[in-house]
Amino acid sequence: MDINKMIQELRILEILDNDNVTLFDKGAHYVIPLYQRAYAWEDKEIVQLIDDINDTTGDYYIGSLIVAKIKGQEEQYEVVDGQQRLTTLYLLLHYLASRGDWSGEVGKTLSFGCRPNSNYTLTHIQDLLSDEKSLANGEDKLDHSICNGLKIIRQKFVSEARRGKSGKVGDAIDVDPFVDRLKSVILYRIEVPEHTDLNRYFEIMNTRGEQLEQHDILKARLMDYLSDRPEQEFFARVWNACRDMTGYVQMHFAKDEREKIFGERWCDKPSRDWSRYVDRLKGEQEADEEATKREDEAVSIEEITKSLSREKIGDDADDDKASIRFESIIGFQYFLLHVLRVLIKVEDVSFDGGKGLGIQLDDKCLLKDFDRTIEYGQIGDTSIKEDKAEFARKFILILLQARFLFDRFIIKRDSKGDNHEGSWSLKELYASGTKSSKKASYRNTASSNMNEENEESKEEMTNRQECLMIQSALRVSYTSPKVMHWITKLLVCLFRSEVSLSQLTEVAERIAAEAVKDNFLDLDNYELGVQTPHVVFNYLDYLLWKEDKERYEDFVFEFRNSVEHWYPQRPPEGAFEAWDERDTFGNLCIISRSVNSKFSNLLPASKMNSFEKMVKKGSLKLRIMGEIISKSTNQEWIEKKCREHEKEMLKLLKKRTEELLG
Repeated sequence: MDINKMIQELRILEILDNDNVTLFDKGAHYVIPLYQRAYAWEDKEIVQLIDDINDTTGDYYIGSLIVAKIKGQEEQYEVVDGQQRLTTLYLLLHYLASRGDWSGEVGKTLSFGCRPNSNYTLTHIQDLLSDEKSLANGEDKLDHSICNGLKIIRQKFVSEARRGKSGKVGDAIDVDPFVDRLKSVILYRIEVPEHTDLNRYFEIMNTRGEQLEQHDILKARLMDYLSDRPEQEFFARVWNACRDMTGYVQMHFAKDEREKIFGERWCDKPSRDWSRYVDRLKGEQEADEEATKREDEAVSIEEITKSLSREKIGDDADDDKASIRFESIIGFQYFLLHVLRVLIKVEDVSFDGGKGLGIQLDDKCLLKDFDRTIEYGQIGDTSIKEDKAEFARKFILILLQARFLFDRFIIKRDSKGDNHEGSWSLKELYASGTKSSKKASYRNTASSNMNEENEESKEEMTNRQECLMIQSALRVSYTSPKVMHWITKLLVCLFRSEVSLSQLTEVAERIAAEAVKDNFLDLDNYELGVQTPHVVFNYLDYLLWKEDKERYEDFVFEFRNSVEHWYPQRPPEGAFEAWDERDTFGNLCIISRSVNSKFSNLLPASKMNSFEKMVKKGSLKLRIMGEIISKSTNQEWIEKKCREHEKEMLKLLKKRTEELLG
């Protein structure tokens, strides 16, 4: 079955002047079979769905709906998976129609098999939503879970707490923009092959408790571009190994594949020679009868759902422990967005008419970004859409290389031993032992010593520490994966040449320095208060640490997400005078929210006296401020010491940014 026929992109509402197919088109009808549980979504799930829609900007992928076409019935579907979301959307559209906020029709496009109460409720849904009609005589026929869903939707849109000027109850959500946003909501309807065992399929999906995600659909689409079975097999093996972001990618391949891909010691960068892999990894082919059975169906829904399995491919007893020990700083969907941008840079992809990708990394736009690249991208004089198979080959090999480089050169969290919170780690995997006794071991990245004792030269240790520290500074500065562009930039650097850790550190430092220069130093305004970008504080801490590593050997970057005023922003009334220059950079530091609540509105000396241990374990700028106030008074801080401290800190920032950026 053609994957493009299996997967259909549907909008929830029709866009004007656009002949697009919508989820609840008049001709469509969905039946929820008896083997599925009844409607069960409650406040948490319904409110989250509405909030997600209300927060959208541009096209928003809301999930997938797995269906089986009912034989002999045109556009009649049995719902295999996704009925809770489908039913909620159905109720939501009926609610909007009952208010007059949406002029379309949902009709009777949804029903339940062998559930008379559910069907009675859906049939009388507009009566239930009407203030003028009553179903007193049919109360015992109602499905109260569906009624509760309607109630939750109504409460979400109408709030007693907000009243308009007329005194009438106002909307908690601005409905007109919400309806417009619904037009941007996309759901993928996936039709299973005709002879699929639906009961077994539903049991598998229900046990996993997972929806198909955008990356599952992307995998199926890219595989469909490859017509050769061994190519598809290799693509799937690499994709599945890279998808598991725990641990190191080598351990997500079977033992006999690791040497073929990563060399004898499992630590060589993979090749980007497509034929090398396909020829060497054909391995055992499927039984002839299985191959015959499936030759007309290159990619089936079963193959797509296999990608939902979290079973490991690796076969070492210690693999799971290693996966638990090392935690990636991003998930697979975001990693794919980075790798796509790496491909665009490495292959020098150009776009027709400025149709390139947006600045922000948005996991909801994964399919959209790939569609745009394939539709409008060019490599040299060749349009990507003219040879989609070649694009799929290029992408999977760049994905494999990118994951190897990511694991080796980008920091992870390492929860070795009793450290459950983990620490920042920069290690690479290699195989220790010989032949059948080989096992995965880990050494500090770029160490010349081939053992796990982590013996390094002084230069190697310095280079690794600086690379780890600047990356962790960037990580805690940009907490949302949507703005972690620094990962893309480091991966591009690693792809373009063999770089040393010191060179990679300089690239990472340039990224931080550019952010500080553009968003702080060039503004020539150092009184931004809590609006001061976090990267300014973290880059400053990195420079302070680098200047005196022995003094600050205990310092680590943590998620300190609150900008604190050392001299308080709002003193208690009558307690002591307010300070007009309180928002100046010298009076600011970055702390954790828990410390922020403890500091409260205390004066600097009181903060130091009461929470000396917290100050001495805090950011380096905070430590310096604590040392200053220990030798002076609160009055001296606002009259002189704060300005002196600020001058020193700005001098350090300006000097290094000028050295790096000119």
